[in-house]
Amino acid sequence: MTVPKAPQDGQGAAPAVPFRMPEVLCKRADFLRAAQARRQGAAGFHLQARARGDDAPLRVGFTCSKKVGNAVARNRAKRRLREAARLTLPAHGQPGWDYVLVGKREVTATLPFETLLADLARTLDKVHR
Repeated sequence: MTVPKAPQDGQGAAPAVPFRMPEVLCKRADFLRAAQARRQGAAGFHLQARARGDDAPLRVGFTCSKKVGNAVARNRAKRRLREAARLTLPAHGQPGWDYVLVGKREVTATLPFETLLADLARTLDKVHR
């Protein structure tokens, strides 16, 4: 039996950014603490950020209320926010911080993805000033 070879044309290759998703916020108390800290708005989402005061890796949470739409719309918005965070946080996030991305009604799911990435990078830079 021969070992299958990897495709040469780039299809099926590893993603360009080998960054794993950071630890995800799960507890309500963590979301509430982030909501009381710094906030920054963008076209497609709101960013809430809190410095925890330790050197632990950054953590991120995602939320979309029912105002965003039905379950399909909320899940699509959260998937887009998750991928934007995966691509942007390694360069713009800081250790020891909690970030919560809150989806906006009808905008998070329809905004061009490049715009979403640029907005997230800009809002993270503003929060850390």
